[in-house]
Amino acid sequence: MSFKIAKIAATWFGAGLAPKAPGTWGTLAALPFAWGIILIAGRPGLAAAAVGVYALGIWAAQVYMAHTKTHDPGQIVIDEVVGVWIALLPATLSPASFFFGFALFRFFDIVKPWPISWVDRNVGGAHGVMLDDVLAGIFAAILLFFAMPYLP
Repeated sequence: MSFKIAKIAATWFGAGLAPKAPGTWGTLAALPFAWGIILIAGRPGLAAAAVGVYALGIWAAQVYMAHTKTHDPGQIVIDEVVGVWIALLPATLSPASFFFGFALFRFFDIVKPWPISWVDRNVGGAHGVMLDDVLAGIFAAILLFFAMPYLP
């Protein structure tokens, strides 16, 4: 039973099970949730949700990897959820800011500049799965913050 719950969380309701680009699908699946959270609870609510989902992600990734005997499998996308929610902290509810936050997060998550690449290579386990996306989200949030005045 705990594996079933962990799988739902780790794959973000199955988005991570997409045959191609599961990280992108997981990130896309996180956007409506971010929109709703910002609409209802504002940026503080999104920040609190990111912290809560980070904790859930540690547990879900740990259970999923132990059960599947894998290390950081692509199906785990709850880390993308947390990362893009962090990236969207400076966003408004404008589609342009959401798109730019999404694009920046995916860029940093894929390219993995230092120190993201260092964390990706050197931090193991569930924390390693989650932390590189947290850093990618922070990098994206910083750039989005400075870009916000120029977005429509």
